[in-house]
Amino acid sequence: MSDDMPPTDDLTLAALGWQEFFAEQVSDADLEAAPPVRVTEVHRSGLRALGAGLDRRIPPGVAATVGDWMLLDRDRPVDSRVLDRHSLIKRRAPGKGHEVQLIAANIDTVFIVTSCTREFNVARLERYAALTLEAGAVPVIVMTKPDLCDDAQAMADRARTISDRVEVVVLDARGDAPRRDLARWCRPGQTVAFLGSSGVGKSTLVNALSDGPEIATQPAREADDRGRHTTTHRQMHLLGNGCVVLDTPGMRELQLTDTADGLATLFADLEMLAGQCKFRDCAHEREPGCAIMAALDAGDIDANRVERWKVLVAEDTFNTESLSGRRWDEKERAEGIRDRRARLGKGG
Repeated sequence: MSDDMPPTDDLTLAALGWQEFFAEQVSDADLEAAPPVRVTEVHRSGLRALGAGLDRRIPPGVAATVGDWMLLDRDRPVDSRVLDRHSLIKRRAPGKGHEVQLIAANIDTVFIVTSCTREFNVARLERYAALTLEAGAVPVIVMTKPDLCDDAQAMADRARTISDRVEVVVLDARGDAPRRDLARWCRPGQTVAFLGSSGVGKSTLVNALSDGPEIATQPAREADDRGRHTTTHRQMHLLGNGCVVLDTPGMRELQLTDTADGLATLFADLEMLAGQCKFRDCAHEREPGCAIMAALDAGDIDANRVERWKVLVAEDTFNTESLSGRRWDEKERAEGIRDRRARLGKGG
């Protein structure tokens, strides 16, 4: 496990992101019996948790993820109590299993990182934004490598059409721009996370914000602009100004589950129109009295955005119901989702 942390004697709970939300969950007796620690790294071999004067390796068995706060049971660390979370980022685990994977907890702001190259994909950004809104964190799209495209501003304008709830920042990940342009989110006591594909500049951004040892980075492949894996596990870094930063590996697959509220917030305009349809179970295809189809015919909404919305809603419903154990024909429903993606011509 990494040792990219200050000596524990110098650590305070505030430096680790302790907030009033967590303090309200514990009594003085709780604190005396079990000190608070925060999960800063997740590995197959277990967790790393830090606290004031504490640096503990906790074996697998605790239902916790990076960013979680726990009251440490010194004698039996696997019995440590995980405190309630104010935000939780999760997805359907990759593969064919019916499991939910916890990505990170107690994140205040998520920087959704993309590059101004062929990697840029509005559908993928919508996934990350819906995931973040559902989690209870603030989504901010950060667009890197503006020098690698002809018109970075036009690309940023496309990103801004996703939602007025999602800010967009264009910057060069190298140099002083990240500290300057991301400063209002990277305040003392805040925890921020960088999510996105491999090679878009997440680790470079963490390095730009940090005063500590640099994280190894690699350039994207020239042939297709696709990134190379640099970060291999989820790990938190403590900035000198009191902000906590989470770096994550690139996610090749991001399947939504239990994201209905996040999607409703991201596509609030479409959800409002859908509520005006004549039939409650309207599929927004050819049903009479469909408000979505009427808006499309009038040119008031974008057809591709509507299709992407349908794909995400169908996928989220499918994953939520299948992961909750409800029985139905998963193969048929999954094929329907894939057909919609194919019509869009997008895989993300």
